[in-house]
Amino acid sequence: MSLEVRTVGEDDFHGWLAAVGTGFTSSAEVSKELVEWRLGATDLTRTQGAFDGGRCVATFRSFAQELTVVGGARVPADAVSQVTVSPTHRRRGLLSRMMARDLAAAKERGDAVATLIAAEYPIYGRYGFGPASSFTEWRIDVARARLDTRYAGPQDGGRVDFATPEEVRTLGPALHDRFRAQQPGAVSRDEYWWQEATGAVRFPGREWREPFHAVYRSADGAVEGLVTYTSDDRWEHKRPEQTLEVSKLIAVTPAAERALWHFLCSIDWILHVKTGHRAPDDLVPLLLGDPRAASIEAHADYLWLRPLDVPKLLAARTYAVPASLVLEVRDADGYADGRYHLDAGPEGATCTRTTRSADLTLLDVRELAWLYLGDESPTRLAALGRVQEDRPGALATADALLRTARRPWCPDIF
Repeated sequence: MSLEVRTVGEDDFHGWLAAVGTGFTSSAEVSKELVEWRLGATDLTRTQGAFDGGRCVATFRSFAQELTVVGGARVPADAVSQVTVSPTHRRRGLLSRMMARDLAAAKERGDAVATLIAAEYPIYGRYGFGPASSFTEWRIDVARARLDTRYAGPQDGGRVDFATPEEVRTLGPALHDRFRAQQPGAVSRDEYWWQEATGAVRFPGREWREPFHAVYRSADGAVEGLVTYTSDDRWEHKRPEQTLEVSKLIAVTPAAERALWHFLCSIDWILHVKTGHRAPDDLVPLLLGDPRAASIEAHADYLWLRPLDVPKLLAARTYAVPASLVLEVRDADGYADGRYHLDAGPEGATCTRTTRSADLTLLDVRELAWLYLGDESPTRLAALGRVQEDRPGALATADALLRTARRPWCPDIF
């Protein structure tokens, strides 16, 4: 029986969700409440399924997103999520068909890039995606952190206060907009994100434990930081041995960041603080009196990009130094294939197609994803055989242009 790939309608959605659970080996059980909950957050016009005799055996959806690039500009992105193929239907080209449909539609819409969080590393490179940022998670031994045990709050005139979920939904979006304006790799959050993060809407069948929320306010009362966390309430022989786990922490000033981490490490009964996913160059270890009190628990690639419109992407960001470079990008699928003249500097850039000889050749479009947000070095990629220097000195120019003072970071999964 032939396999049909098509857009999913409401009548298909129950079976589509069952296929998502099957593909992720979680559960194929789908309740009426789950269908209603997911429908509220799903654009069916951008949701695909592969069907075998009426049964959904592969899933794929995308949604509109904004990606912050170096310099603070936001580019339109095609966010890809919930990609699965049932184990009974592997190696039949189903993901390739769905991906091709989605990327073609994204290119037609004018999206500059596609984004995703890769569950498995080997899959997405063949579709032109490459890792553009990573994360690191630390575990802080509070007793070894050598922070002031008499700490009672910020000494800069600011303050840390607990916040209700309602306050977070009110204050959070504006704070996040300020945060993502200065954080390359950050992505947009819609109203539904804030409702789910604060328990206003809850995943049916999933246990919900109300987290704690705290905000940092500067001396003039401005909200400059927000943290959400839980604690495991563990005791041994009448002694508290609790671990605090940060879900999200964003800050728009160094003072807010320092104050929130000091607050977390000063809570009574907390022996360890798990930081959650942070930027790989996060300051948190260096905020401690003994940075060795923060041990790395996890480090991995995170946000992946698939360039679709090279001139739009390269013209959107800023660059560390003024320079000019002709880049050749090879893209077997054609979306980004071509030669481009980049004239760039700290104030911005222009990028146009050109017939001039290339200074540097990216042997696959995924290499542009590695380089775009400044997290990788052209010289390193050249050593790996992924970038070709066509003009002597072009690698040094590209390194100076593309690298950034701080590494990109995406705080959100999607």
